[in-house]
Amino acid sequence: MTTIKDTPEEWEIRATDTPFVGNKTSVRTDDVVMPDGSVVHRDYQVHPGSVAVLALDEQDRVLLINQYRHPVRHKLWEIPAGLLDVPGENPLHAAQRELYEEAHVKAEDWRVLTDVYTTPGGCDEAVRIFLARGVSEAEGERFAVEHEETDMAYARVPVDELVRRILAGDVHNNCLVVGVLSLVAARGGDGLDALRPADAEWPARPFTS
Repeated sequence: MTTIKDTPEEWEIRATDTPFVGNKTSVRTDDVVMPDGSVVHRDYQVHPGSVAVLALDEQDRVLLINQYRHPVRHKLWEIPAGLLDVPGENPLHAAQRELYEEAHVKAEDWRVLTDVYTTPGGCDEAVRIFLARGVSEAEGERFAVEHEETDMAYARVPVDELVRRILAGDVHNNCLVVGVLSLVAARGGDGLDALRPADAEWPARPFTS
């Protein structure tokens, strides 16, 4: 019987180059040896990794933000998310920071909802999506936003409504879709309290405590 579990593996790389280096990401070209011995070019985006937060309130509503995304020329409804700016950063700390900075919200209970590679055919980005419960307004002044974030709108939407919107093709953000459907699957399975703890290991982006 085949075990359905992703496994780490790395094929031989004969040469590598980084033709573009940006502010947060870069593009790399590797010459990779295929199983038949041939060597092919593989171009991909090198990404530091991200975290996202599905914040669920007591009325079973998910906190959403609406933000312009220039590459797809859309304003997308999303859950709070952000980059792992510091190598080895604890993803929970990053998620708590993003929830505060983007929504001025804090949470008492944190779990790992799921881990995903967003586009493994062309980018090495890994995202950890957290479930945050016991949410409330954070103290102090709001974080000073800039660029696209200055135009953000906010909403709290019931889980059932979001499922309908997802299946109707009305919302498209990867972390929102994966997060909401994972939440529903967890509830229908072993329950939310059976989710992994917030400090669970993450081999895709190892972190220190």
